[in-house]
Formats: sequence, C-alpha cells, structure tokens
Amino acid sequence: MNHLLSMEDARDHVNEILDLSKKFKNGEIPGEPLAKKTLAMVFEKASTRTRISFEVGMYQLGGNALYLSREDLQLGRGEIVEDTAKVMSRYVDGVMIRAKEHDDVLEFSRYSDVPVINGLTNKEHPCQAFADLLTIYEKKDSFDVKLAFVGDGNNVCNSLLFASAFVGMDMDVVCPPGYEPDAEIFKKAKKYAEESGAKLNIINDIEAGIEGADAVYTDVWISMGDEEEASKRIKAFGDYQVNKDLIEQANDNAIILHCLPAIRGQEITSDMLNSAQSAVWDQAENRLHAQKAVLYKLLGKK
Repeated sequence: MNHLLSMEDARDHVNEILDLSKKFKNGEIPGEPLAKKTLAMVFEKASTRTRISFEVGMYQLGGNALYLSREDLQLGRGEIVEDTAKVMSRYVDGVMIRAKEHDDVLEFSRYSDVPVINGLTNKEHPCQAFADLLTIYEKKDSFDVKLAFVGDGNNVCNSLLFASAFVGMDMDVVCPPGYEPDAEIFKKAKKYAEESGAKLNIINDIEAGIEGADAVYTDVWISMGDEEEASKRIKAFGDYQVNKDLIEQANDNAIILHCLPAIRGQEITSDMLNSAQSAVWDQAENRLHAQKAVLYKLLGKK
C-alpha cells in the first residue's frame, strides 16, 4: 500500500491496520517509530478530529506535523497541484489532505514521491472507516453483525461499504430516495462482498433497514458544501432521525455510532448521543489509534 486515497486501497491490509490500531491503543508498540519523520497536513475544510488525531498521533510516534491551510500555500495563489506535490515531496515524509474534491487528492498522489493519505474528500473518508471498524469490533468482538447506516449515503457511507465488504460485515444503507451512496462504489463493494459473504443493501424503508441491526450509524444531514440544500435535506431526512423510537426497533444491545460533529436535534437526539448504547465517544477516540496505525504502516520503516 503506497497511499490511502480510498478504503479500497487498504483491501489487503485491513486486518493488519486494525491489529496495529489495537496495539497502539494498548501501548504495545514502544518507542518513537516515526522519530524525525514529518507529516504535512493540508486542509481545505475545517476539522476537529482529523487535525487533532493526526497531529497528536505524529507527536506520540515521535514525529512532527505541519498544519497547512490552502491559504498558507501557493496553491491558494494559482500554483498547480503537480508543482506543489513535487516540491512538498522533497521536504516531508508523508502528506495528509482534507480536500473538497476527491480528484485533487488523486492528482496530488500522482506527482507525490511520498505517501498521501485521504483525510476526507467529497467521495470518501477511509480514516474514519478504520476507527469505525475498530469500535464495532471492540463492542461486538466480531464482525458477524448487521450495521445500519441511516441518512445520507455520503463519503463516510462510501468508505464503510468497502470496509464492511472487506471484513464480511452486513450493512444496510437506510436512506431516502435520491440520497443513495456512490453507485460505482456500491457496485464495487457488492463484488468484494461476494468474496467475504457480507450482505450490502440500500433500503428506503426505515423499519426494514433498522430491524435486526446490531449497530446504528448516522452522520450529519448537511455536509460541508451542501449548505445551499439545507431546507431540502432537512425535509428529505426528517423521518430518518436516530431517536429513541428508532433505536427501539433495532436489537436490544445495538450500539449507536456517529462520526461527529453531530447536530443534536437533527440527525440524532441528545438522549441517544449520550445514552448507554452510544459508542460515539469511544469511536472518536479511536480516530487517534487508527490514524497512528495508518501512519506507521505508510511512513514507518519498510
């Protein structure tokens, strides 16, 4: 694995990265394996968990992290991606990019001589998917579960489809018509699922999608860049809120997941976010451990 641009890139490395995540969380990997290594972090979008987890992760691994907004770089003044990638590769050991357009990250990777990590794009969020897998396994001790992703078939959902297919976990995307996940990703994930035995479905009926769920996952209805569609989206997703009535339709021991930030009272109610069934705060913490595993895998000694 040279880059992590899509969850698909990690197809043959999922178990290794999850194992590393557990070891980092348990303090089983000593020392500073990324000493004197530097990660450039390029942000076109605001971030809480991605920035903190990568910056703290590099520090704990003995390395250094540089925060760079688009305005900090000549990219913001017209320099093309190719030139920035070529130059940045001469200075740092890896680049994490949180970008508006997925194609920009792909282009950057084509001209980069160092590993490139997708910290979020409009198409995928693979780093989040690793934290999600780690959390589900911690809570269920297995991937023999049914995950119901409720709401918008967005970038997080796309990466989770690949992740579920790779580990053999059933996943229902429960969404209103018109808000399904990326069609090409769903098609690919279904093909991978045939090998692992996972069942992947897109379901518009909420009750059918939630029934038998062992984990219920939601995300914001209005992602960055979708603000102009706010009223339209709130109306479309109104019946897809994760609340007490919806959770009661899932299995009794179902866990609640959310990648955050959460808009309480929209996609999820406060009582469910803070309930005993909520694994959201463990999920957020696991971003750090999963990020460290990805960094170690890509930037560590080969």
